[in-house]
Amino acid sequence: MESISLLLGEALSPYQVTLTPCGAHGECLVTLKNGNGALVVEREFNQAQLTDKRLLTDVVDGLHRDVLIAEGRLEPCVIAALRNAALARPAAL
Repeated sequence: MESISLLLGEALSPYQVTLTPCGAHGECLVTLKNGNGALVVEREFNQAQLTDKRLLTDVVDGLHRDVLIAEGRLEPCVIAALRNAALARPAAL
């Protein structure tokens, strides 16, 4: 668990990352705080998401997105628009 915390800390720098066990089935609460100690994002993940390398990448990507939204640097509607645009594009041959 400590190695996962270190990986998340490196990937989400400069935010302070705290990993706290929180559920009966191995869930963990991931908390990100800014340099002033203010809570930026707090999300719960299951153990499998944090131990599988591919899923952990998705967790980090999701937390980056959540930080951008929380700090007002990205609007949720922009994410939806980008997804729709990607789906509408014809597949490259």
